[in-house]
Parts: sequence; structure tokens; C-alpha cells
Amino acid sequence: MSRVKILLAILLLSLNLFAQPENRWQQRVSYKMDIKMDAAQNQFKGSQTLEYSNNSDKSLSKVFYHLYFNAFQPNSSMDVRSRELGKILNNGRPDWDPRVRDRILKLKENEIGYQKIISLKMNGVAQPFKYHETILEVNLTKSILPKTKVIFEMEFEAQVPLQVRRSGRDNPGTGVRLSMSQWYPKMCEYDYEGWHPTPYVAREFYGVWGDYDVTINIDKEYKLGGTGVLLNATEIGWGYDMPGTELKNIATAKRTWHFVGKNIHDFVWAADPEFVHLVRKTYTGGPLIHVIYNYKENAAANDTAWKEVADAAVAVLPFIEKNFGKYPYPQYSFIQGGDGGMEYPMATLINSPGLGTAFHEWMHSWYQMMLGTNESMYAWMDEGFTEFSSQLVDDYYTEKVRRVKAGNKPGAMRYLDSVGAKLPLHHAGSYDSYFNLAQSRVEEPMTTHADHYNTNFAYSLDAYSKGCVFLNQLGYIVGEQTRSKILLEYYNRWRFKHPNANDFIQVAQDVSGVQLDWYKEWWVNTTKKIDYGIDSLWEENGISNIRLKRIGQIPMPVDIALTRKDGTVEMHTIPLNLMYAAKKEDGADKLIVDEEWRWTHPTYVLQLKTKLTDYKKVEIDPSQRMADVDRKNNLIEFNW
Repeated sequence: MSRVKILLAILLLSLNLFAQPENRWQQRVSYKMDIKMDAAQNQFKGSQTLEYSNNSDKSLSKVFYHLYFNAFQPNSSMDVRSRELGKILNNGRPDWDPRVRDRILKLKENEIGYQKIISLKMNGVAQPFKYHETILEVNLTKSILPKTKVIFEMEFEAQVPLQVRRSGRDNPGTGVRLSMSQWYPKMCEYDYEGWHPTPYVAREFYGVWGDYDVTINIDKEYKLGGTGVLLNATEIGWGYDMPGTELKNIATAKRTWHFVGKNIHDFVWAADPEFVHLVRKTYTGGPLIHVIYNYKENAAANDTAWKEVADAAVAVLPFIEKNFGKYPYPQYSFIQGGDGGMEYPMATLINSPGLGTAFHEWMHSWYQMMLGTNESMYAWMDEGFTEFSSQLVDDYYTEKVRRVKAGNKPGAMRYLDSVGAKLPLHHAGSYDSYFNLAQSRVEEPMTTHADHYNTNFAYSLDAYSKGCVFLNQLGYIVGEQTRSKILLEYYNRWRFKHPNANDFIQVAQDVSGVQLDWYKEWWVNTTKKIDYGIDSLWEENGISNIRLKRIGQIPMPVDIALTRKDGTVEMHTIPLNLMYAAKKEDGADKLIVDEEWRWTHPTYVLQLKTKLTDYKKVEIDPSQRMADVDRKNNLIEFNW
């Protein structure tokens, strides 16, 4: 059996995971696309056959497609929105995305992007359609009945825009010729909430899972990387047939690349004549790692840095799978392209070989490519969960790989035991960013649609930083080990099923035994803050009393560390009454669970049968995982 057939067999076996939660159906697609690329003109023609399965209980009288390239035209929604946000100043700087700014307005006719539909048929019958800039509305001549399949046949043509945002050509920062993301007419998602024809204004994405069979015919000197398995690897060479081979010479002016991806919800590719291709094997039966980059600038440094990306990916994969779930696809590609870092199934476009970005985009394979929440509505579940996990991956690599290579002993894994005043705070950068947001007066609830934020500043810190803090703080509420179990169960229960925020909370409650709806309501749905303090201390009738005060509006369980004169630490946790339980572990040798604190009560008195003079320090949350916006009143040290 050929290597490609073996890979496909493994892929099909590993993706046999389609059992849905009760009453949660989802649609299904199967794309077959044939692309003829005119690289000199930055244009291409495409034919697309799409098998669409309506697994809902509704008849569909219309469908919608995304036409992303149409955003890159002067006066488009993306253009105007960017320029309007640029009128808002944050710390004296325009709020627009610096990669977009007013660049779309200045595009010339041969620099704009477009996607034009030449013809569209359903089951052989022509269908009427209407453009809404980046959305194509198709009013069907015959409804798609529940539990039936139809075949759409489309002919289209497109022009690749000058690189502005994510996709495009001739990126001056990287020299990459073609970054082909959001490049084809893509069926919009229809789910239990209805259609999601979200215009391409800035962000985010939501797609239908299915299979992709894509052939790309392009000038023979171009080298490609992308989503899926390359079926004609023996014809191509260039490391796809076996590591280290050259691109095979052919007599024709054009070469065809044939990629197939199974159970994915998007497809990306990039092309450049100067690309270099590295291949790394992981464990036996595990995915191949491809690293594809442009060799033109600073070649020696580029080689070293991109090789570290390849080697680091191999090194961290066992840690990722142990903590977040198995990677089910046969390959993953890190491809230089785009304008920063942007994730896609089985591949990412990154503009430089920074490990932090590489780890972040790869972790999107879990928190978008396999779990697939609606990013527009739950950006924090995508970016925040990815930020949380990728920081752990980065720490693992730094402590367990880099230090060993340097001849040093591995460092302590900070996030596995974050209780204790002497240990540093993990995810400190995300907490700092959240505190900056909390003080900014422009914070908005995390329930805000990703495109509807009043500022890019608030969106970015909400989605990435506050979303990351959500998970780290969850470990404070239920315990680190329990939180780790929650994440694995979330993966096992909801992979390939488009979960929402309530689905995640239900998993967290089932695993922890702790009621957590209050946490989502306050942290996600509002901009209220956490603030606790030590109010006063006194002795009475041989009892030491420590009165705590809730100053902020969000109630929380409260951890208290009491340090005795001999240096021993007595750890207490005061559960919130809305939890109806308490965490059972959190790294402490003995965690004392006290009476619950009713959320309606602004104060709480902790009583101890020990003299106050026996203690030298009292501290609220020494781990600093609770996002208390004012920690100055969280610590009292005694000099007696």
C-alpha cells in the first residue's frame, strides 16, 4: 500500500467520530474544486461541485455563500469600518487594525480582490443569486428537504488582492507570493440557530465540517503547502514523496497539485517559487509536520529559526495530546504567509518563525478546527482557550526542552502547582492585559459579537486575555487538576460538534460537581469586576476573627493563606454558596473548607481557634489566579 493510501486510511479511521449530542444535528459538505491559476495576472478560474447534506428538520428555501475576497475593494464594509475605527484614539493612537488602516481605499483596479459567480446550478437546474458584497444569497427554485442531499455546481473567477488582511499576494514583509486563505466561495453555516451569513468586516469565522478534494493548476516553478494530504506526491516530489527530494522537473508550463482533507471546515494554501520545505516525523502513527517558508531574506537565520519550529512541534505534541486531546489528522503544516498568524485546518499561515505564534496557531487546531465554536459569537472560547493552552505549551517547551538542550535541569512546571505565595503567577501577561482593559472604561461583555465591538482594543483584550483568564480562574474555582479533566472531557464530548458557552459550562459542572452558571453569567455576560479585601482582625473569647469584604460586584470563592510564625501555611477555601460544592484539591497538602459565603452578603468572618499572634501573615489568594482588580488590600503581615 502506498504511503498516501496508508495516511488516508489512518485519517478515515481516526475521524469516525460523528456521534452527536442528543438533538444537536449539523449540516455536512463535500467540496470538489478544480482551480486554474494565472499567477502572472493574479487571477484564477474555478469549478466547484458541492454535495450539501441538510441534516436539519427544516426545509431550506435559500442558501448563502461567503465571498471573502470582495472585502478588498474601496468603500467595502471592511474598508469603511477600519477607517471609522481609526477615528477613535486609544492612548493617542488610532484604534484601527494597523495591517488594514486605510489601505483598502487606496487599492488600484489590478490590486483589489473579487469573486464573481459565472454560473450556479442545483441538481442541474440554474439558480438565481444576489450579491451582498461578501455574501452571496441564493433563492432556490426548489427547497432542500430535511434529511436530503443536493449537488451544487458552480463556475467562478477571482482576483487575488494585494496582501492586506490574512490573504493576498506579494506581501512586502515576507516576500511570499500567494497567501490563499478565504479564497473560494464557501457555504455559510446553518445550525440550530439558523443561517449565519456573517459579512466579512474584520473577524471571525464559522464553517461547515466536510471533505475537500482540491486540484490546483499553477505555473510549474511554484511550490505549494496547504490543508490536507497531497495525493500526487510521487509526481510532485519536493519532500512530499520523501524528505529532502527536489521539485520534479516537468515538460509542461503548468503543474497540478491535488490535495484532499477529511472532516474539516476550511481549506488554505500558499504558493511561492522560493519556498523551502522541511518534514519531520512525530511518533509512530502520528502526524507528519511540514514547515514551508520563504528562503529569500536572511537565509541563515531563517533556516535556524524555521527548523526550530519544526523540531519544537515534534517535541511538544505528546504534551499537547496528553493535556488537550489527540490530534486526529495525518499532517500539520506551518506555512510562511499571511500577515501575522492565522489558523486553518491542518495548516496555519504565519509571517515569521516565532514559537509563541506557532504554538498559538497550532492550538487553534483544538479550539477551532476540532471544536469549532461560532467565533463571531464566542471569540473568547476560540482565542481565549487557545491563548491559555498555547502559553502552557510554550512553558513546557521552555522548561522541559530548551533548558535540557542548554544542559540545565528542567524547571518546575509552574502551572501544575500554582498554590503558594513563592510560586510565580502563570498567564501573568493575560492578567495584566485584562486589568488594563478593566481600567480602560471601554470594556464590553464577552457576549458581544466579534464585529460589533466599539473598539479593536476591547475586542482583542476580551477575546484573548479575558478569555484566557476565564480558564485559568476556573482552575482557581474548581482546582487545577479538575480543570485539566474538564478540558479533556470537553474535547472528548464536543469535538466536531460546534459547542457553545453553555455546552462548555455543562461539561465543567459534570466533571467538577460544582455549579458554575453564576461564573459564566458574571464573568462572560457582564463587565463587573472582582475585588476582595481584608477588612479587619480581632480576638474575642479566645477566637481569632478575620473579616473579609467583597468590594467588587462579582462574588467568588475565596482562598486564604495563613502563615504561622514557624513558616507553615494553613490553606483555607471559602466556597461561594452558588457553587453548592467546594474544590477538593488544588495542590495544597491540606485544604480546609470553611462555611460557604452567601453572595448577597458583602462581608464574611473567618473564625479560628488560634491566637492572632501565632500568625505572621494573612493573604487572600496567594496564587493570584483570582482576577482581583485591587490586590493592595489582600495581604496583611504582622510585626509582633
